[in-house]
Amino acid sequence: MDGALMDATVAAARVGDRAAFGQLWVELSPRVGAYLRSHGVGDAEDVTSEVFLAVFRQMGRFEGSGAAFRALVFTVAHRRQVDWHRQRVRRGPWVAWDDAGHDPAAPSAESAALAVLGDEWVVALLATLTPDQRSVLALRVVADLSLEETAAVLGKDVGSVKSLQHRALARLRKELSGKPYPREALARLNPRHA
Repeated sequence: MDGALMDATVAAARVGDRAAFGQLWVELSPRVGAYLRSHGVGDAEDVTSEVFLAVFRQMGRFEGSGAAFRALVFTVAHRRQVDWHRQRVRRGPWVAWDDAGHDPAAPSAESAALAVLGDEWVVALLATLTPDQRSVLALRVVADLSLEETAAVLGKDVGSVKSLQHRALARLRKELSGKPYPREALARLNPRHA
């Protein structure tokens, strides 16, 4: 759109001409969207719509040429992209919703495969422990029982449970890293599990 046509379109939009609003949208929205995407705005289409809503709300008060209108649009776009980034810092990263994709409540095939492989790996790792060591770890870590509660369930004294837990953790660490379990690591464990 050349300068004279832009000036006339802005003047028509200022007095409420809906077709002029549409022409301004068609002319400038792709550029605004590209500007927003170039600044890393993830939902550029939504933010572009917000920019034009804000600009069109103030059209009745706007005084100026087509070039001044274009400057106004990009000033608002810049402020919206700054706001968008500030919100991401406060709210965390933006994740696009893929409406045409799979049901997010259903696990993907990859997730299901990794879960099965992960379960198999954990079972194989736990198979390196004695039955008593596996029982102690399951009761202490998974069931979150205290030493006393674990001892009562297994019919053992608290000292035996501590010893079994220590040996089980040492064995798992050795299996995972090939290095012996450091004694000082026990001091860092949650006192409930020590």
